[in-house]
Amino acid sequence: MTALTLSTAAASGLRADAIVVGVAKGAKGPVVAPGAEAVDKAYDGALAGILETLGASGGEGEVTKLPAPTGFKAPVVVAVGLGAVPEKDDTFSAEALRRAAGAAARALAGAKKAVFALPITDAADAGVLAEGAALGAYAFDAYKETGKNGKDAKNGKAPLAEVTLLGGKPRDAAYKAALARATAVTEELNRARDLINTPPNDLYPEAFAAVATAAGKEHGIKVQVLDEKALQKGGFGGILGVGAGSAAAPRLVKLSYTSPKATKHLAFVGKGITYDSGGISLKPAGHNETMKCDMSGAAAVFAAVVAAARLGLQVNVTGWLALAENMPSGSATRPGDVLRMYSGKTVEVLNTDAEGRLVLADALWKASEEKPDAIIDVATLTGAMVLALGNRTFGVMANDDAFRTSIVEAADEVGEESWPMPLPEHLRKGMDSPTADIANMGERMGGGLVAGLFLKEFVGEGITWAHLDIAGPAFNESGPFGYTPKGGTGSAVRTLVRLAELTAAGDLG
Repeated sequence: MTALTLSTAAASGLRADAIVVGVAKGAKGPVVAPGAEAVDKAYDGALAGILETLGASGGEGEVTKLPAPTGFKAPVVVAVGLGAVPEKDDTFSAEALRRAAGAAARALAGAKKAVFALPITDAADAGVLAEGAALGAYAFDAYKETGKNGKDAKNGKAPLAEVTLLGGKPRDAAYKAALARATAVTEELNRARDLINTPPNDLYPEAFAAVATAAGKEHGIKVQVLDEKALQKGGFGGILGVGAGSAAAPRLVKLSYTSPKATKHLAFVGKGITYDSGGISLKPAGHNETMKCDMSGAAAVFAAVVAAARLGLQVNVTGWLALAENMPSGSATRPGDVLRMYSGKTVEVLNTDAEGRLVLADALWKASEEKPDAIIDVATLTGAMVLALGNRTFGVMANDDAFRTSIVEAADEVGEESWPMPLPEHLRKGMDSPTADIANMGERMGGGLVAGLFLKEFVGEGITWAHLDIAGPAFNESGPFGYTPKGGTGSAVRTLVRLAELTAAGDLG
């Protein structure tokens, strides 16, 4: 992980590989952003003009490198675009700062230390810059041949090792708390990314459960793992049915973080399909290659619970990881089979590639038995949600409109794009089955909403519940942008952590 520190020292006197400054897009050309006044002065106030000559505009994510001024101990200045100049108060949004810091950190791969002279007006700004830098510097190279000093032999660059934020007050309690929060959240989010990026031959249900168990011991979280025998004894027909075709047996993992001062209890439930072939309803060619990411929901839940524990939040948080590998074989569940779920309901399986809702259904009912104040499930559930919202936005459904709104607002606050989605009751009829209580498929149109309605059937009566379909943003197949890398993104981790914080403060609607 990238080390994060604060400093009030002069930029010119700090030894580093680069000084990072912000540049915004003004009406008449690039404008140097607050925080870089000393650097601009060293260029005799001509930094904006020099950047424009080099082709910089201040557009979001744009990176321009130039030699540092005479007298600076760092040899290079890196100007990163913040986007349009703010219309009011010259105050950039938290997400603009976060993305700029991430873009700069990515551009400085291979460097040991960088000094960020970006806009900081308060501790909150320091926190989001720290988040962006730590997330942007992320790299997954565990499976690459490495050269000397642990550097990637192919690219020759290791992630940026250290970031010092200028303008941050290292002795101020609020600033120290913001940095500590950013460190905890980003370290756990990056661990989620590592899990998502790990090949499925190494991350199968038992292996994921072992990671969770080790983290529980490290951070004082109680971990309970139900193996295939316990699942059979307990009647978890959904999880067992999905995992029946694989040599890697399924698991249900419970992580319990408790605070002695808590008055509220949140339950997070994550879909953890460590590889999804589609089962007997095999996915077509071109749709299998990234299916190691189908456990992104479970990774997000795991990371959020650990982050809540590290932050010492005054709320009880329980995480449920529904882990299985969906494979075709002679023992696999077939289209037409009927599964008896943990709740007692029977489900006719019409499509074995609609497996996520089956493992979640068992976990949701199990979570409901503890009567938490709210349950939030997270899943890469449907391609329909990707078609509806694209690759960067997750859908939010709930059995309570106010709760759904609170989740969307929390996601926006932490920089995750989401959109409220309905649960139209007329779509429920399409899941009627002549054989079982319900089928796992319904109408094709509105498939993401149909999946939400299916899950709703397995939430205990009177419990507030929401469903986050992260199928779009969970895995980035295109190039990196801002603080988002190619591959696993850790989508929904920051939203879940924020919801836990709001619940602890009594502010979650």
